[in-house]
Amino acid sequence: MSRIGKKPVAIPSGVTATVKGSEVIVKGPKGELRHHLPPSIQAVVANGQVVLTSSDPTAQGKSFYGLTRTLVANMATGVTAGYAKELELQGVGFRAAVQGSKLTLTIGFSSPVEFTAPVGITVQVKETFITISGADKQMVGDTAARIRSIYPPEPYKGKGIRYRGEHVRRKAGKTVA
Repeated sequence: MSRIGKKPVAIPSGVTATVKGSEVIVKGPKGELRHHLPPSIQAVVANGQVVLTSSDPTAQGKSFYGLTRTLVANMATGVTAGYAKELELQGVGFRAAVQGSKLTLTIGFSSPVEFTAPVGITVQVKETFITISGADKQMVGDTAARIRSIYPPEPYKGKGIRYRGEHVRRKAGKTVA
């Protein structure tokens, strides 16, 4: 069986976890998250822990077992501490502004690009940095990737939207022979 899947998920104080049928529900100070379990995985809440068991001995069953345990652990972390990703605007005149859940990017196109954040995600802008935060790790990462895909960093001048700390490999431009 999966070594990761065997480990019980500790439930932090202030968080409640319940299992209803094939769904795990985790509630905490930052919100409520739900995960539907695969058919071969069962979950039980006991002694402040979520214990998962698998009835599928195949390779795919083992991988689902470890994946499900990790997803439940991410849910417990998300409703207590939350997750955040930072993006950086690189380029002359590149600006971002946020109003409610709408992010407006002025990044060299003929008109500003507007991006509406999904429910449960907060977007903050400070100078040239965009911070995306929320309780759901997958949704935070997906939102950051969708914002980055609007203008990914290009290799010649390095302009674009990149993850904070991301290194963009630069290419030499054309040379006259």
